[in-house]
Amino acid sequence: MIRNYLKIAWRNLLKNKTFSLINITGLSVGMAVALLIGLWIRDEVTFNRNHESYDRVAIVMQHQTFNGVKTTQAALPYLTATAMREDFGADFKYIAEGSWDEDHVLSVNNNAVIKHGSFNGPQFPEILTLKMLKGTRDGLKEPYSIMLSASAAGALFGEVDPLDKIVRMDEELDVKVTGVYEDLPYNSEFRNRDFIAPWKLFLITQPWIETLENPWRSNFSMVYARLADHADLGMVSAKMKDLKLKRVRPEQKVFQPEVFLHPMSSWHLHAEWKDGNNVGGRIQFVWLFGIIGVFVLLLACINFMNLSTARSEKRAKEVGIRKAVGSIRGQLVAQFFSESLLLAAIGLIVAAVLVQLVLPVFNDVADKRVGIPYDSVAFWLAVTGFTVFTGLIAGSYPALYLSSFQPVKVLKGTFRAGRFAAMPRKVLVVVQFAVSVVLIIGTVVVFLQIRHAKSRPVAYSREGLVTLKLNTAEARKNVKAMRSEMEASGAVAATGCASSFVTDLNIINNGYTWKNMEPGKTGNFGAVTITHDYGKTIGWQIVAGRDFSAAFNDSASMVVNESAAKFMNIGNPVGETMRINGEPFTIIGVVRDMVMESPYEPAFRTAFTLKGNETSLLSVRINPARSTADALSQIESIYKKFVPSGAPFSYEFADEAYAKKFEAEQRIGRLSSFFAILAVFISSLGLFGMASFMAEQRVKEIGVRKVLGASVFNLWRLMSKDFVILVAIALVIAVPLAWYFMSGWLERYQYRTNISWWLIAIICFGTLAITLLTVSYQSIKAATANPVKSLRSE
Repeated sequence: MIRNYLKIAWRNLLKNKTFSLINITGLSVGMAVALLIGLWIRDEVTFNRNHESYDRVAIVMQHQTFNGVKTTQAALPYLTATAMREDFGADFKYIAEGSWDEDHVLSVNNNAVIKHGSFNGPQFPEILTLKMLKGTRDGLKEPYSIMLSASAAGALFGEVDPLDKIVRMDEELDVKVTGVYEDLPYNSEFRNRDFIAPWKLFLITQPWIETLENPWRSNFSMVYARLADHADLGMVSAKMKDLKLKRVRPEQKVFQPEVFLHPMSSWHLHAEWKDGNNVGGRIQFVWLFGIIGVFVLLLACINFMNLSTARSEKRAKEVGIRKAVGSIRGQLVAQFFSESLLLAAIGLIVAAVLVQLVLPVFNDVADKRVGIPYDSVAFWLAVTGFTVFTGLIAGSYPALYLSSFQPVKVLKGTFRAGRFAAMPRKVLVVVQFAVSVVLIIGTVVVFLQIRHAKSRPVAYSREGLVTLKLNTAEARKNVKAMRSEMEASGAVAATGCASSFVTDLNIINNGYTWKNMEPGKTGNFGAVTITHDYGKTIGWQIVAGRDFSAAFNDSASMVVNESAAKFMNIGNPVGETMRINGEPFTIIGVVRDMVMESPYEPAFRTAFTLKGNETSLLSVRINPARSTADALSQIESIYKKFVPSGAPFSYEFADEAYAKKFEAEQRIGRLSSFFAILAVFISSLGLFGMASFMAEQRVKEIGVRKVLGASVFNLWRLMSKDFVILVAIALVIAVPLAWYFMSGWLERYQYRTNISWWLIAIICFGTLAITLLTVSYQSIKAATANPVKSLRSE
């Protein structure tokens, strides 16, 4: 019986080639979109799951309150891990301190490379459950040791066994390779961890840490932990709340520090915090794309339903004869379902081919490394269920509708589809285009928001601004001579050093005080150390006072931005004294707020001084009269002259660094636009099919109208009017929905665009234009047909 159903279904597909082609194309595109989104979601929800016991691993974080605003951060005092061992040692299996990830120069003989890594406590490899290729996870117990990823070991040693070999770090320290671990997968938070060095080595290289007068005030360490098998994460986290509070000095208790555990299972999808509460993060995009995938597939299923029911009168006699010779309704339902399942199976094969073809582009756009897991039994079970589900959904309405025809009426020729038979098809067309328009509006708003943020004045000049990383002590020692020669070469117009990139803010210090400071106010400012010519180099804009100058003794001077001046609430701050941890500095100037962090948020109050943390970044303004390539070549040769040890020449353009701030939104926008275009394509494909069947059904009516004098324009208008009305209804539904959802999305950003009426008008006009173009071919074809052929009797 099943074989017979499939044979008849196959014959029907071959008999109605246009219908079959439209349905297979729509279903395959819809299924391809659903498969791509499914692969993307699978990658997102399995992030970090390569680490064993990942559900028992956590990062330690803290809430602090500054000026009534509760902030959340992973930076902690470096003694936090020690305190955890003392107070809650029994609740944890492993605890490890950690530094922030940074680039370091690793070299063997004359082979020097820049690799990304961190300094961590000896139990860190156990927390990550690294897969060791050489050595063991105990490799961080000796202070002068290092563990390398397989790719880093290959870059340094080639085919030579690296175990127990010596690597020079930052041209300062010799460390011994004690382990080589397998590269971590791309969907791991630690995917760029090229090396891990001991925490003890970090303390050795940063002697200022152990001489801190108040070690519980500075937050610069990270702490990772793995819970003991018997421990409950929520209960342990609650117990740890006052770990820091009971150790800080009385004046620090005003910050109300609350320590807690954030589980690894939430790092990737739930990474955003507001007012001390977790407000989600990428999980919103998982839901968004999941919903888009369902709707795009639904659009394809709607096409199948519409085209099947539109052909109802053609299948009516078949149904009547089958019932007359004894077929029961269940058999007819099974027959129609077999057709839809066959179409779904063919659509799946085409969809798999499409997915395989577009995966490289998709991975590039989505920043993923996903593939079709052909070797996974779970994948095949999911795909089989997915195909059957699609086939059942697509064929449900046609099967139930067509199988309900009464054989007497059909065979007597008195069957009529009914006054409201077309209503479900019209509703489905409205749903199709409403979904498509919502996707289009959403995508356009995302790109407008990105453009709005990109057009925001940054208060410095990015053009020709390059930042060199002074990765070694040798480079930092010779930076003055290096700058002098660069400026003398004519390749650069100006140079200056800083402790932070112009597009970033590394350090926030809460030790700022000033005269008449309001009681209860916390003086937390961004802290950047620079050299005299830094402002001139980046092109910042002085709005009051003056810039730093070598003509003055500015060692105890300070320049603040406008947000800092406003926060101090003392009118013109120039000439006022600001203290940093008690040390006085005179404010000599105010600069415009520079966009150093998120381009969607207000600039953070920041203070610039000549005295403070070591300046490890050299900003260079390329001479506009020179080509960038020639200037960079000359800058590199000068750099290598003063850093002959072979440390790689590492640089970054300010405009490229700034562009990275928009990557997440741009990636979501590109993915959304891709899916929106496919949604419109599927909807238009369905509309094209509907128009062709409408024209076929009304062929005699059109012939009569033409004989009676109707023009081609009148007939085109007659055929197109119904579709335009349906799409107009879809617009009326879609526009308010899109406005509501996108307004809510824009609320996430303080610096945001507005949804303009002209944007909505253009999209509505474009949608109507696409509708007319889609149906016009069939309408004009029917209107220009020879009426003699149309009216000829069978």
